[in-house]
Amino acid sequence: MTTIGYLGPKGTFTKLAVDTAFNGEEKISFNTIPECIDAVYNDVIDIGVVPLENAIEGTVQLTVDYLVHQVRLPVKAEIVVPIQQHLLVHPEFTGDLSEIKEVHSHSHAIAQCHQFLHEYLPNAKLSYSTSTGKAAEYVSENKELPIAAIGNRLAAKEYGLIMLKENIHDYPNNHTRFIVLTKNKELNIKHTLQGEKTTLLITLPNDESGALHQILSAFAWRKMNLSKIESRPTKTGLGNYFFIIDVEQPYDSVLFPGVKAELEALGCSVTILGTYPVFHMSL
Repeated sequence: MTTIGYLGPKGTFTKLAVDTAFNGEEKISFNTIPECIDAVYNDVIDIGVVPLENAIEGTVQLTVDYLVHQVRLPVKAEIVVPIQQHLLVHPEFTGDLSEIKEVHSHSHAIAQCHQFLHEYLPNAKLSYSTSTGKAAEYVSENKELPIAAIGNRLAAKEYGLIMLKENIHDYPNNHTRFIVLTKNKELNIKHTLQGEKTTLLITLPNDESGALHQILSAFAWRKMNLSKIESRPTKTGLGNYFFIIDVEQPYDSVLFPGVKAELEALGCSVTILGTYPVFHMSL
């Protein structure tokens, strides 16, 4: 049986992505993103699913940095999940919003609901947890406290909570990208295929004037569409960066080798982090 690891515990959006994308496999939760990635690398599990980017809060830097600096695993697929956040309370909580003293959730989830919290819970303490699932678990175990969690419907179901307020996120068109990591396991993802993508890691030889323009030009004149370009520190010194670039097409034997050769001629280092299908989940 295929084993699939995810950022847990139960009730996280990562678990939601895994449950809806894979049927019949053994699913194992991990407390942190590095633990899940390490488990794939060390052959403890066959497949790992971790968050990469949220439409509102941006890149999950821990995922990117760990894959670049610590463990290199190929990205084999991407799952895009719509995000709906709800305010969850214990079923024995009978008060109203004004009586909630603490709100628990992942930092990204809290940030996605900033306006709601500002308007309706301005005096509540915000407490950050490792995941939305962990926050829901904490609320379920502390029924005597006037607290709430921000999470999804799966979290409410898994931990026996009720949704005091639904859809409290600030922006309706909120999605999170999850990446699927595996060494050699065949994937059978049950979502709608939306296209294919290739992700590159590019390191500049040094901070030269016009270097970024030269990199982008290598893609532009070949009419290759870039959906994302992001810089991250190389951790080798102040001012040293690498770039993560997403190209909206699969790797081929003509355009990508041409880009790679052109950039390497400029002194850049080019690594293919993955070429993979992109799936969209519908709620």
